[in-house]
Amino acid sequence: MLRGAASFPLTERNRGDPEMPRQFPKVTLSDVDEEVRLMAEKVYASALKEEENKEAISLYTVPEDCPIGLQQAKERELLRELAEQHSEEMAKRKKSLKMIRSQSMQIPVCVDWARATPTPLVSPLFSCPSIPDSFPEYQRVTISGDYCAGITVEDYEQAAKSLLKALFIREKYSKLAYHRYPQTTARFLRSAENLKWREEDDVLPDICPCPQEGEDPYSMENIPENLGYELKMRDGIIYVYENKTALEENRPHCLPYPDLETFAIDMSHVLAMIVDGPTKTYCHRRLNFLSSKFYLHEMLNEMAELKELKGVPHRDFYNVRKVDTHIHAAACMNQKHLLNFIQSTYKTDADRVVLEKAGKKLTLKEVFDNLNMDPYDLTVDSLDVHAGRQTFHRFDKFNSKYNPVGASELREIYLKTDNYIMGEYFARLIKEVAHNLEESKYQHAEPRLSIYGRSPDEWDSLSHWFIQHKVHSPNMRWIIQVPRIYDIFMSRKLIPNFAKMLENIFLPLFEATVNPQKHKELHVFLKYMTGFDSVDDESKHSDHMFSYKSPKPEQWTSDENPPYSYYLFHMYANIMVLNNLRKERGLSTFQFRPHCGEAGSITHLVSAFLTADNISHGLNLKKSPVLQYLYYLAQVPIAMSPLSNNSLFLEYSKNPLREFLHKGLCVSLSTDDPMQFHYTKEALMEEYAIAAQLWKLSTCDLCEIARNSVLQAGLSHQEKKYFLGPNYLKDGPEGNDIRRTNVAQIRMAYRHETLCNELSFLVDAMKSEALGSQM
Repeated sequence: MLRGAASFPLTERNRGDPEMPRQFPKVTLSDVDEEVRLMAEKVYASALKEEENKEAISLYTVPEDCPIGLQQAKERELLRELAEQHSEEMAKRKKSLKMIRSQSMQIPVCVDWARATPTPLVSPLFSCPSIPDSFPEYQRVTISGDYCAGITVEDYEQAAKSLLKALFIREKYSKLAYHRYPQTTARFLRSAENLKWREEDDVLPDICPCPQEGEDPYSMENIPENLGYELKMRDGIIYVYENKTALEENRPHCLPYPDLETFAIDMSHVLAMIVDGPTKTYCHRRLNFLSSKFYLHEMLNEMAELKELKGVPHRDFYNVRKVDTHIHAAACMNQKHLLNFIQSTYKTDADRVVLEKAGKKLTLKEVFDNLNMDPYDLTVDSLDVHAGRQTFHRFDKFNSKYNPVGASELREIYLKTDNYIMGEYFARLIKEVAHNLEESKYQHAEPRLSIYGRSPDEWDSLSHWFIQHKVHSPNMRWIIQVPRIYDIFMSRKLIPNFAKMLENIFLPLFEATVNPQKHKELHVFLKYMTGFDSVDDESKHSDHMFSYKSPKPEQWTSDENPPYSYYLFHMYANIMVLNNLRKERGLSTFQFRPHCGEAGSITHLVSAFLTADNISHGLNLKKSPVLQYLYYLAQVPIAMSPLSNNSLFLEYSKNPLREFLHKGLCVSLSTDDPMQFHYTKEALMEEYAIAAQLWKLSTCDLCEIARNSVLQAGLSHQEKKYFLGPNYLKDGPEGNDIRRTNVAQIRMAYRHETLCNELSFLVDAMKSEALGSQM
């Protein structure tokens, strides 16, 4: 049995005390059980070995367990259950658990959601004592008994404690970085601590609202004054000092500064969990139950949900808000759009100088002459930007699709912000895409723009491009993607170490926060930037095993690329400190939303579970029942792109999106790269249409996915209230305005009650052990 996860300390939340500064609670190696540490190292070593030996063709072919081994495991489990039956202690624990379960599942909701529904769905005769009268009447699926996990009490209690510990760890990292944490899960965690949840303890990101009609989105008036703080990078993290004296005396400004050792230790707890036998068995059974339960719910209540939707005036799938939560700006247009744009610019700007190469200035006509082609003769086939069979498991070939007709010169001219024409063509393309979104009214997008970390001037260049070309759109929010290409920079001798790359990425943001007067354009751009993304091929192998022994970024001078977890920690650490500094100034905060789980090691998803507000892809969750169950319990949002995966890593029919949706994970649909994967003008609607047809998704399913996309998007609190309803922060039917979301209240009640049931199992296990020891 896994030790070290049997107890969990209270997290430092500074519960509403304005005098108590927010600090990062640190853990030392002496606080960690040796078995947990060794187990985590074993998982890492196993993941490294798997990456070394894997074949591309079997990336997602997860081998089945040996039938003989399965039979032996069943026999061992049967023997343990027989032994339990003769154990007096186990009998007491079963009895205490039964008492606890008989009193649990009292959902604390007392609001009349029915006023938001156009038809009366609540029956006055409905009298289930454990469900509030304000919840809709529908056919519920319940299972009675003392405990429902199908494993021994000892294993059940062990698994529950491990899962609770992981949820506490994520809550700590989420709240310190001003990431969202679901209220329902937080309520149950407070219950586990015998504390009362308070609404003021809830932590949310601060996003700037969209400028009102008539307001200038590029206005540089009322910019905050200079604080005069000093900044210095230490161990890969920007530290803030109130003055030069504080810097000399090493007295940092009171902000939470994370450390690598604590992160590695926290991560080791979750790593040890995912290979713990009892925890895996428990999570696997619960996930199977969630899937089967939704099947029964759908069979029993599909017509009732449909009837509810038919009664909603002026709202259907087409006019509910949808956000493309994962899209790259350089590929946000479809291939036909790009082709038409290239041909139109050639007609009007053939003699315009657009490129400087090897000291020679070239006109657009000269560029095409050098390529031996006439733009008039181009077709989408000769443009060759669409991904196909040849890109499957070939990320290198996929990246080459960003070069129209295979020419890097055309990518430089049309798809870059920093070029000879100051990114004009790229800005025009994006504005045309934004215009289409504004015309559709109900669709929004969150395009990714790149900051590479090779120079600190990249931020000034990007913000100048944004303002000069007036790229802002009310239907777009911007995310900065940071490619994991330190090894390329080192091979070209562009930076001395990994710390310099981090400094180039984050120091300009701290400077613009401390002294916005000196960085006015960047200050304005940051209003419309909502988060960071970490991107690159996850299947790229790293020989380094991440741990508390990993070198500091200043000492990382080798040409080898750091591992994924190393990147994620240092990005999260700087975002967390930056968010706390910006919160002090009343400025907007940023979310961390990395690509994760598309390929590579399962350890990537563990890193993101601690550090990310939400993730893109998440396919590898299907390989780990423990992580999948944790992502469900913590309602970690996942932006999934099945058409993209179909061309790169996983054929469409095997994509787990439908399975995740049925189980209750918070999934949304996104396009990733319309230029490579889509054919129509409305790429996001194409994504929804194909998913609906292939998986036979109902209207309620589609609207639930759309609602999830708005929840996980970097939209302001005011916008989300307008799109989803004034109570959207609350869980269950209380937080749903069916007149705006078109999601049935029956579905919302089912999701909420099911999540409460799963969380109550974990809390009850802990309380039953305490009760059993008293009997």
